[in-house]
Amino acid sequence: MNNRDFKEFAPGGIYHIYNRGNNKEKIFFDEQDYRAFLFRLGLSLGFTEEELNKEKLTALPYSRIRITKMEKGAFNLYAFCLMPNHFHFLIEQIVDMPISKLMLKLCTSYSRYINKKYKKVGHVFQDKFKAVLIKGDPQLMWTSSYIHMNPVKDGLVKHPKEYQWGSYNDYASDRNLPIVSKEFLLETFGDTKNFIEQTLNFDVKARL
Repeated sequence: MNNRDFKEFAPGGIYHIYNRGNNKEKIFFDEQDYRAFLFRLGLSLGFTEEELNKEKLTALPYSRIRITKMEKGAFNLYAFCLMPNHFHFLIEQIVDMPISKLMLKLCTSYSRYINKKYKKVGHVFQDKFKAVLIKGDPQLMWTSSYIHMNPVKDGLVKHPKEYQWGSYNDYASDRNLPIVSKEFLLETFGDTKNFIEQTLNFDVKARL
């Protein structure tokens, strides 16, 4: 893809954001880690603890997390996938606050969590996150499919519906995580049926 590691963020821009563990090491070790990351992501997107705790995947009761509350609606998360040693987001910046600020809050908080839980020191993530600017509907749909088929590509599951740590089931089933804004992507694909067909027909051997 073109414009790899694009860092001139601007309102209205949609970006494929991704990062992996330092030295390609794991960043998620158990279910609690995935939920801790999604909970922090939700807080960074401006959702309240009460909203996040209504869904099992984003719930983290009795949290002592301190993240400065972001403005709700400052960013729209259209797709995500958390893999054992990396993550992907498809996200739109709505306001002047750059996505880099959201990512700094999220990754700093999660790194502290991991280092404390596993008695580690040093970097959890590899350098800075990467960003690719989305320039049109074909690239948007390709990136959505790439993100949602990542667990299939890496051999973790045979079908994306079997993988709970991505947003596929928020589009293809009745799951409704508060952090996922679905309308825009569904409008781009046309409807749920076309979203499912194009996602499942995606070439899992495709590379960024």
